[in-house]
Amino acid sequence: QVQLVESGGGLVQAGGSLRLSCAASGRTFSSYAMGWFRQAPGKEREFVGTITSSGATTWYADSAKGRFTISRDYAKNTVYLQMNSLKPEDTAVYYCGAGAYSNNRSRYNYWGQGTQVTVSS
Repeated sequence: QVQLVESGGGLVQAGGSLRLSCAASGRTFSSYAMGWFRQAPGKEREFVGTITSSGATTWYADSAKGRFTISRDYAKNTVYLQMNSLKPEDTAVYYCGAGAYSNNRSRYNYWGQGTQVTVSS
């Protein structure tokens, strides 16, 4: 069992940056790939990026490439999403998930409660 808690969301102006954190409980953090997804009002939850269990490889959605970076700290059982050059269209609730290395949300077994990111123009 893995419990995930996201934090770090907020209101930021376009062009600004935020770093989201996802703290995991349990001893199996290193066993899972960790993914970030987001969901805007009226839209489906969409893939943002993911990182392998080893932390060696990352995979980003086209919308995130070059602007977002995922990293993980095994000592803190935490995965991060660094978001730079934010745009109003990045506004959404951001969720982290633990599971398989995939862009498909059905491959993630555990989810956090989400954190709101709002980007003003």
